[in-house]
Amino acid sequence: MIISASRRTDIPSYYSDWFFHRLEEGNVLVRNPVNQKQVGKVSLSPGVVDGIVFWTKNPAPMLNRLKDPVLEPYSYYFQFTLTPYGKDAEPGLPSKKSVLIPAFRKLASLLGRERVIWRYDPVFFSDTYTLEYHSRCFRFLASELEGCMETCTVSFLDYYSNTFTATRPLRIHPSSAGQQLELLERFSETAAAHGFRLNTCAEALDSEFLGIPHGCCIDKSLLERIGGCRLSVGRDTGQRPECGCASSIDIGAYNSCRNGCLYCYANHSPAALRRNYQSHDPRSPLLYGSTQPGDIIRERKAVSFREDQLTIFDLSGK
Repeated sequence: MIISASRRTDIPSYYSDWFFHRLEEGNVLVRNPVNQKQVGKVSLSPGVVDGIVFWTKNPAPMLNRLKDPVLEPYSYYFQFTLTPYGKDAEPGLPSKKSVLIPAFRKLASLLGRERVIWRYDPVFFSDTYTLEYHSRCFRFLASELEGCMETCTVSFLDYYSNTFTATRPLRIHPSSAGQQLELLERFSETAAAHGFRLNTCAEALDSEFLGIPHGCCIDKSLLERIGGCRLSVGRDTGQRPECGCASSIDIGAYNSCRNGCLYCYANHSPAALRRNYQSHDPRSPLLYGSTQPGDIIRERKAVSFREDQLTIFDLSGK
């Protein structure tokens, strides 16, 4: 299996103690977001977990745990979202300059640049956050992060039912394909100047002619290189049609991230967020709360996708 930790919440920032307890126990319980009475029991044994993908906007609380022996058997990498928005859009994040940029550099120094993916995501335009603003801030961040990553993933804001209302204070302007391509072209020039690649995340927009391919956030090829073995895993059919991610199991939960980003699809209710966070117990097998009478707990099938060891020729692509 590949474990996603998590598209639904920021586990490294707020729940890293819970995550390490789960590794020690060797399993985790995950409620079905559609049917809360259905609970999946997911094995976290190194024998069946082929890789872990961490998603975060602030890994600082987890940095001192990366050398923990309980994490050592796993192949993993980080998707680190770092954008130029202010407190109007991202009220729960600490200072980009004094906390998040240094955290990015520290993470790269601990893991190597291959295992830290920079996400510039989501891009939206407003009177404040103009095309020129994004171009200027991307150049600044690229300069600050030079040598810390090989890849930057860019995507443009998608609206979900809960984000229309939440983002109204930002007065977001609709963006055209022409504006998006112009921005990507500028980003491509910046990326080339600072030695990293660009790709896009689940975008229908064709940017291949700019040398910007569609990316895979749950990246089978990257996990193969990190782990040194082939993975016979297919595409995740539960994602959007444009998504190229490999199949994974997400161990997070909606309405649990405290970053408070207005554009976030994963938080639907401030009241539920407060209630869920208050019920979080680092020792619980669930991210928040506990199992209840009437819960139906089923063990998820746990099968490794590993095939065999890669050779030096496989790793070099020859």
